[in-house]
Amino acid sequence: MKCIAIIGGGISGLSAAFMLEQQRRAGAPLEYVVFESSPRFGGVLFTEHVNGCLIEAGPDSFLTEKPWASELCHQLGLGDQLIGSNDANRKTYILVNGRLVELPDGLMFMVPTRLLPTWASPLFSASTKWKIAREWFCPPRKAEADESVASLVERHYGTEMVERLADPLLAGVYGGEASQLSVRAVLPRFTEMEAIHGSLGRAMLSVRKKALQVTHTPAKPLFTSVQNGMQQMVDALLAYLSPASLRPSTQIAAVQPQAGGWLLSPGYGSDQFDAVIIATTTQAAATLLKGETAGLSQELSGINYSSSITVALGYDQNVRSSLPAGFGFLVPRSEGKRILAATFVHNKFPHRAPPDRALLRCFLGGTRDESALQLSDEEILRIVRAELRQILGLTPEPLFTRVYRWQAAMAQYNVGHLERLTRIELACKQHPGLALAGNGYRGIGVPDCVRSGQDAASQTLAAVGLAQKI
Repeated sequence: MKCIAIIGGGISGLSAAFMLEQQRRAGAPLEYVVFESSPRFGGVLFTEHVNGCLIEAGPDSFLTEKPWASELCHQLGLGDQLIGSNDANRKTYILVNGRLVELPDGLMFMVPTRLLPTWASPLFSASTKWKIAREWFCPPRKAEADESVASLVERHYGTEMVERLADPLLAGVYGGEASQLSVRAVLPRFTEMEAIHGSLGRAMLSVRKKALQVTHTPAKPLFTSVQNGMQQMVDALLAYLSPASLRPSTQIAAVQPQAGGWLLSPGYGSDQFDAVIIATTTQAAATLLKGETAGLSQELSGINYSSSITVALGYDQNVRSSLPAGFGFLVPRSEGKRILAATFVHNKFPHRAPPDRALLRCFLGGTRDESALQLSDEEILRIVRAELRQILGLTPEPLFTRVYRWQAAMAQYNVGHLERLTRIELACKQHPGLALAGNGYRGIGVPDCVRSGQDAASQTLAAVGLAQKI
């Protein structure tokens, strides 16, 4: 009988456990234990129901084009519970000089693909619009080394595009800064498109044209979620796993290799396992692996994280009718606000609020404002309400509020990240039976975490000599 330890009970660790449980049920001579330091499993996937509204404390959805989360939901029997975002109402605004400006038609992520709407938009200055036009004639260019997202975008479109689009978009996704994040790790398609086409605008049009030629089926929604909230995935996973395998409120102090396996120290005594999956932040993994795995630990500690705060506010029908159509807005750093972004949940996923309610989610923190986590809930709400009043003219008292804090939750893929991953993977090969999972490696979204957990489970099964049965 082989026994595998999983340290970390977030979506990555639970996805790894799901695959191991599948193998166990198929007859593999296998046991596993999931150690989670907090009292609850699921990590940032946490849903609350308040005043008829469904509130997501962490991610509210995942990108539809990445299949791993959807596939897991189907395996869990949640296929009929998957819902798409209301893309017919998908507008996004950028705060520019104190007012909300809608992103122009044809803008794919941060790449303009239609010149007329871009030229008509007040989002960019005349000089940036000329740069956008000239960008269509950029020759192919193959980068010799990694660079920041800001560097690539500035080369194509200028600094204003970085400040007004790239930086707020990446702050909303990673809580990071375009000047620090690796373009190869964060936007690998951009480097590929630049190498083949030169112009990002022409490349995006080519991609869209090929997609239309391949299929004539209706376009899929940009985002997918679960009917009763993202925690429904966690609940379904926990229901599938063996209860005896779950160890909440259990802190692992150290992980040490030994002949034929791994020794885990949960603060008292020790437990021996044939293999171990560490599905925590890389910083926590680095602490666990000090000692005989010091080189690997040092590389893991080099991956930084940012923290975030999610603030949910519920309002009545009067506020709902006064808010703009669309999914929400992003705030460039130059606007001097602490809100990074806001989502109009009642527009993005209409069923998550009754017809007579408005539900907003605001985001603070990130690398530019880590100190926000030191504020009290009252101070955070005071800041959020003051800035919503300035941006949206929103003066009424909310019907309810919720504040959620996520310390060191979002990995920062800084320049050189992929090279660091290569060194980490080589170091892991020196320690058979060790696998790493989580958002610190090759994607921070829910689908990426699901995939990383499943990959880690496959690695450990191979390491202990068990062939996958399904």
